[in-house]
Amino acid sequence: MPEAPLSSAIAAATAVRFRGGGFEITPKRWLAPLFAATLVGAWQAGSSLGWIDPLFLPTPAGSFETLYRELAQGDLPVHIGRSLLRLLFGWSLGSLAGLVVGLSMGLWSWCRAIGGAAVSALYSIPKIALLPLFILWLGIGEASKVTTIALGVFFPMTVSVCAAADAAPRPFIRMAQSFGLGRLAIVVKIILPSALPGILACARITTSTGLVLLVAAEMIGAQYGIGAYILAAGNIMDIDKLLAGVLVLSLLGTLAGTAIAALERSLLRWR
Repeated sequence: MPEAPLSSAIAAATAVRFRGGGFEITPKRWLAPLFAATLVGAWQAGSSLGWIDPLFLPTPAGSFETLYRELAQGDLPVHIGRSLLRLLFGWSLGSLAGLVVGLSMGLWSWCRAIGGAAVSALYSIPKIALLPLFILWLGIGEASKVTTIALGVFFPMTVSVCAAADAAPRPFIRMAQSFGLGRLAIVVKIILPSALPGILACARITTSTGLVLLVAAEMIGAQYGIGAYILAAGNIMDIDKLLAGVLVLSLLGTLAGTAIAALERSLLRWR
């Protein structure tokens, strides 16, 4: 009889603890500000000790002072406004088109046969290389820049949505079919929710892609915009203004990532 409690004690001692949530990611929101503060502090310390030449890289205090002055007194808000409009329209058009085409490729074989070949042939072309062609077709105005951004966002969104839709759990789909659900109901209730994490993850990537294409397009043919602002500052070797423009781009990327993270917390509560 005493062997049973002894075996139970041995089993309890040798048991491996199981994390109920699997590899659950716990929020540690203080780490990101701490990391940023450490980088800025190291930058400031290097500048104060003379390790960093202010001719090539101004101090953080000087950079933020220039940014504040340009926002308060300069024309930087006008540049930011133009860039935000271009990015918003281009990213929205590219994402919507990529969502529709990618979902079609994930659902219908004939769409995948045609779309897969087209995406493979066109995805590898640098989209900024097509900007002169878009300027020739659409003019030097906003349409050519928005098209460049939309095209750069379209292809990764298409590939991600197609892969995410293809990875939808087949047992759930068969169960829904056995209960008589129609094709549209299966797409709305099973395929789209299962593909949503992949779509939002791709949205993080495409916002950065859109920012890169935005700056490149504005440097080539724009009077106003963050890219034009940085190019003008670089042409006259105004490092303070150039770095202020780079800080604005970093802040825009951070805000976009924060917005998408908020969407993930709101839309993916079921996970």
